[in-house]
Amino acid sequence: MSAHNNGQGDLEGLATLRSARDRIKEQIAGTIIGQDDVVEQLLVSLFSRGHCILEGVPGLAKTLLVRTLAKCLSLDFNRIQFTPDLMPADITGTEVLYEDRATHERSFKFVHGPLFANVLLADEINRTPPKTQAALLEAMQERQVSAGGKRHALPDPFFVLATQNPIEQEGTYPLPEAQLDRFLLKIFVGYPDEDEEQKIYRMTTTHTPVDPTPVLSGPEMLQLQETVRRVPVSDFCVNYISNLVRSTRHADPKAPQFVKDWVLWGVGPRGGQSLIMAARARAALDGRPEVAIEDIHAMATSVLRHRLVLNYNAESQGQTTETVIKKLIDTIPVHATAEAGHGRLERILKA
Repeated sequence: MSAHNNGQGDLEGLATLRSARDRIKEQIAGTIIGQDDVVEQLLVSLFSRGHCILEGVPGLAKTLLVRTLAKCLSLDFNRIQFTPDLMPADITGTEVLYEDRATHERSFKFVHGPLFANVLLADEINRTPPKTQAALLEAMQERQVSAGGKRHALPDPFFVLATQNPIEQEGTYPLPEAQLDRFLLKIFVGYPDEDEEQKIYRMTTTHTPVDPTPVLSGPEMLQLQETVRRVPVSDFCVNYISNLVRSTRHADPKAPQFVKDWVLWGVGPRGGQSLIMAARARAALDGRPEVAIEDIHAMATSVLRHRLVLNYNAESQGQTTETVIKKLIDTIPVHATAEAGHGRLERILKA
């Protein structure tokens, strides 16, 4: 009986999550024209409790999109513009000496830096030196900051969206692959199409921007994140993800010949974990009680593109991580049993 009630609770949570997704997208559409796929992937990352890196040329409303999303969720938002002279303490905070005027006693107090927010936009993360990058990435992983021998917990939820310019410019410090691996997704933001661009011009030059209406509070979002974590993933899907990830490693017996020819370093186990998390969130946001193969296919490129390193041979032939991932999806077989487990949970819950 308790399992039945818990199942019904999960189904109600999924319905709430899907309704929240639709309302968030509706609010964002009042400020942002187009970029539906980017919004969808941002929500996947957010409800997976993962961070993401956003790549696109300047002027594509990346900052506005993230600020709007934070307002829809009633979350604290901070933006840090990364520069070559930015130090770790500038983002994490620092110990400051205070003196009590009555007793004249002196003590150190920790003053929070801009890192202490629910949603943090790390603008042009590749423009700051590795020491400051590492401070941010440590906070992302541990969800805390160490200063003066003490640990300071970051707010919950805590979501980092880092942006970088795709054009390599002088004075940039590209993130090492080991640090890129900490990001759940890498999302590309493209140019709008002609109709969308004309709508952007009309809306931004004739109307006063309207603030979105909050859809979820922080505690409500934390509850829905737990709903996402309870979405089951069948053994079939886990095995398929394992095959997909292992096939990216040129030394693995399962690796196709094109991987041996083109890939220098394949995807590690964290990539497989991230793909499961992202696929689970995509299914949950759609109101479905179980992960399907199409969820894995839909999220594979954003999850894996920054975890693959191609060799010179691949680059000389015009190959990219996206083309390699697509070729892998086309190559790794999906058996007829792919859909066998789908709907299983609903049948159990309704029994």
